[in-house]
Amino acid sequence: MNSIDDLHTLKSEIFDIFMHLEADAHEQRKRRAAVRYLKARRGIERRQETRKLSDEIAELPN
Repeated sequence: MNSIDDLHTLKSEIFDIFMHLEADAHEQRKRRAAVRYLKARRGIERRQETRKLSDEIAELPN
């Protein structure tokens, strides 16, 4: 019976390690997605600001 208990303990430990690794990988994917989203959002805002400034400069009298 002891070897069966050891096997169950080992399986449980391996499963716990796997779940921990999966949770870490998930968090890393979420962080990378958040960084990509932020970069995209900043790019959109930068583009809008550039267009607005360009329009305002075009409206200035020469």
